[in-house]
Formats: sequence, C-alpha cells, structure tokens
Amino acid sequence: MSSPLTPGIVPGRLPDETIVRNFVDYPPPLDAHEAAVAADRCYFCYDAPCITACPTSIDIPLFIRQIATDTADAAARTIWDQNILGGMCARVCPVEQLCEGACVREEAEGKPVEIGRLQRYATDHAMDNPHPYTRAAPTGRRIAVVGAGPAGLAAAHRLARYGHDVTIIDARPKAGGLNEYGIATYKTTRDFARREVEWLLSIGGITIDSGKALGRDISLEELRKGHDAVFLGMGLAGVNALRATGEAHEGVMDAVDFVAALRQAGDLGRVAIGRDVVVIGGGMTAVDAAVQSRLLGAENVTMVYRRSRGQMSASNHEQEHATSVGVKIITNAMPRAIHGDGAVNEVEFEYTIEGPGGLKGTGETFRLRADQVFKAIGQALEGVPEGLRLDGGKIAVDDNHRTSIAGVWAGGDCAVGGEDLTVTAVAHGRDAAEDIHRSLGTAG
Repeated sequence: MSSPLTPGIVPGRLPDETIVRNFVDYPPPLDAHEAAVAADRCYFCYDAPCITACPTSIDIPLFIRQIATDTADAAARTIWDQNILGGMCARVCPVEQLCEGACVREEAEGKPVEIGRLQRYATDHAMDNPHPYTRAAPTGRRIAVVGAGPAGLAAAHRLARYGHDVTIIDARPKAGGLNEYGIATYKTTRDFARREVEWLLSIGGITIDSGKALGRDISLEELRKGHDAVFLGMGLAGVNALRATGEAHEGVMDAVDFVAALRQAGDLGRVAIGRDVVVIGGGMTAVDAAVQSRLLGAENVTMVYRRSRGQMSASNHEQEHATSVGVKIITNAMPRAIHGDGAVNEVEFEYTIEGPGGLKGTGETFRLRADQVFKAIGQALEGVPEGLRLDGGKIAVDDNHRTSIAGVWAGGDCAVGGEDLTVTAVAHGRDAAEDIHRSLGTAG
C-alpha cells in the first residue's frame, strides 16, 4: 500500500503478465548448441589474458575446451576448483571489465568469447549432480566465520573440505549476503542464490547460525575463545548519508533496501513504485535500483551522479542496459536539497566541476520532480570490534588476509581490497581459508 504522504507510490503500475515478462532471466542462458558455438570461438590461448583478468584465476581456456568436447561436468569442476560460487559469478560478474574485456577476440574483433554465459552453462549443468567435493578426515579444529555472504561462504567451503568444522554467524535470516539481498532480481531468477547456498552446504561440516550479529549478540573475543580461528566477512552494513537537507522526507530510502525488498518479494506486482523516481549514485546498486524501477512501471527514472560518466563504477554495459530500458543518466551533479511538504516532490541538484582541489559545485542548480528517491552513494563498515586496525574505513589486512588481531582473518567488502564484487569476495575467502589451514598446522 502507498503511504498517506506519498499517494503516488503504489503497487501494480503494470499488469502482472508484463511484470513477469520484464523480470525474466537477463541475459538468457545458453542451450547446448549455443554453448558449443560460443566455445568454438575460443582460441584456447596458452598465456591467456582472461585468466589474469579473473580475480579467482579460473582456467578459462580449459573449461571452455571441456565444454567444446561435451564434458560440461568437468568444466564445472574446473570452475569450482577456483571459484565455488562460479554459478552466481557467471550471472553477476562485470565480465566486460574482467575476463571478456581481456579476451583476445575483444581486442581483435570487438566481440569477446561469451565467457560468462559459458561459465553459467557449465555450472548450471552440473549443480543437479552430487556435490563434487568430499570432506577430508575431521581435524577437530573449529573455525568461526562472520558473514554468510560470498567471502564467508567461500572460506567456509574451503575449510570444510580440509576437514575443519565451520560455524557461520550471520545477522540476516537467510544466507547468501550480497547474492541473496543485493543483486537485481532479473539477474538471478528462480531463487538461484538460495539453491547455490544449499548446494555449497551439502559438502557437510558447515553450520549456519542466522539472526546473530557481531557486536550485538556475540563478541569477537567470545568467538576467539571458542574457536581455533575467526574469519570476518560481514560486508558493509552501513549506508552513507546523503548530506542534503530534507533527507528524512517520506519517499526517500536507501537503494540497497529497495533492491533487497524486491529480492524477497513473493509477488513483484505488490511492490510499490513511484511515478517519478530519482536514483542518486553511479554504481551497480544505483543501476539495479533504476532499471528495476522502470521494470516495475515507473514512468520517469533518472540516475544522477556527481562525477563524469566515465568515473561511474557501474560498467559501460550496465549503463547502456539502463538507458536501453528508459533510464536517463545525468552526470556532474550533486544533491543539495530534497523538497516537499512531508513527502518528497522535488530534488534539487547543483552542477559540479573537477578542479585542482577536487570536486566542487558551480553554483548552477536544477530540480527534478520526484515522488520516490533512492540513495545509492556507497556503504560503510559498522560495528568494528575493538582492537582491529582500519585503513580507509575498512579492516586492514596483510597479503594473507590476516588482521591486526592474532587468529583473526578478514576478506570481502569489509576488508581493504574489497571491491563490491562477488568474485573478489570469493577470492578473499578462498585465500584466507588456505592461510588459516596452514596456520593451524594441518596442511599436508
């Protein structure tokens, strides 16, 4: 239902069948023939730049060759050996900036091998099979993992493979973190995030303790006393303030909350959306909020970013997808005030310019009509345990992801080097788990 202050924010702007059509798989999966044709385009480079460009260093030419030789299960194993969340990464990775951006075909023809879709083909093909990994003999060691997102899940799985017992502590009711709550609905349909978590946990040796937050329900010191090692992968729970007057107006909300609500909605036709939506920010969350606003039936959706389009953290591909569905993008403008009588009706912006002293306003302003505003200006670390050294607002770690506290590792978005990418978080969790295993003296 709409708020009494915001009568323009209503559910059901579009017929149910239109909403269903708008939220189908994007991009669609490859069938067997399409996968064979796509795999045939790979040069199988010996010194493949795509491997270097992948944060998890998947042997991409090998898994594509395995698809080409009709052994998709082997291809999936090649992927999972390096990236246990390869199925989700195939859906959400900015491949145009990573593996596909480095592809020799991209350099030569402007059309790379479809690595992301091939990765999805392989992992989707094999996920219905028995879990491909088995646990080593029990070591008797207990490890606590804080956060059931990509970093925590990757760490837990690798540690469980080595025979350690792992308990994952997570503040939310469902496991998955960013994959469950922070990805556009059309990118991960048919409840894939939940199914991937269930598949990962089927290795055994991993327990999830949901609804429990570090600092609120349990302390880091308690975890250290009860476990042989602790891995922190809780992500960034805080949301940066807009620092514009009127931010508390009805109709203004954090984009991450909007995206999460969509992911958990049983019926998208009941999700209320405004007629005139303004999204403030230039990252992936901003794009996801803007695109989905249009898909739900918002008539006018505008993304506004304070710097140039080339400085937006959202990839060119994602920006182009946004404009293709009717999102307007305005750059070099920052919010000054949100206007309205209790509920938002306009947002005032000031044009910006980059100078020697950094970004500054020009004094020239404009206003956009808005009955709903989504803030997507970045997230921050909350509830930092005492004694952890920070660097730039994130947990400081060394090359092995060790923190300033003995026996405590960290990775993903909460740690230095986190890039708001599932694939980077997976790499952090995997590598931290390897170092934890070595540090326990159980590495063979």
